[in-house]
Amino acid sequence: MSAAKSARATRKNSGAARVARTASASTRAPSIWRATDLDTYDGPLLLDTHVWIWHLTGDTTHLAPSVVSLLDRVGSTSGLRVSDISYWEVAVKAAKKKITLSVDAAIWLQRAERAPGIRFLPLDRDVLLLSTRLSGTAHNDPADRMLIASAQINNIPLVTADRLIIEYARMIPGTPVVDVRA
Repeated sequence: MSAAKSARATRKNSGAARVARTASASTRAPSIWRATDLDTYDGPLLLDTHVWIWHLTGDTTHLAPSVVSLLDRVGSTSGLRVSDISYWEVAVKAAKKKITLSVDAAIWLQRAERAPGIRFLPLDRDVLLLSTRLSGTAHNDPADRMLIASAQINNIPLVTADRLIIEYARMIPGTPVVDVRA
């Protein structure tokens, strides 16, 4: 076997093993927090699509002051993460007229790419695979399944107001979630 084939096989096996370990992590305790629980948290946060939109548009009707403070603090160290699936989801929802943005979606997304404090989290094969193997009765929305899988694999709390994601995290250990519902 060539060195290149061996390296690809090693990466492939390690990725599959990582998915298997993450998918079987049912012994972990549920991890659901409120923004006020994370006063000293200094790690990254993965933003659900709607939270990303609210944060970038300054929508404080949906985000409590404690959430805005948390996002600003984590963003000041470039710790906010947005999955590539959220980028796609904004484009799809705008095209289907399910969301209204202040400008065309392409322009909004170009501006969002340059927003301070935010880095994009690529969708990799491990996330795609795990999204099809989530334990229990996982969310049926493919984008949300990929966000859940990203949070699990990267062990990054997913900041969301999505009731179904929060309930999933409550029932299935190993999904770190920050509940921003009022």
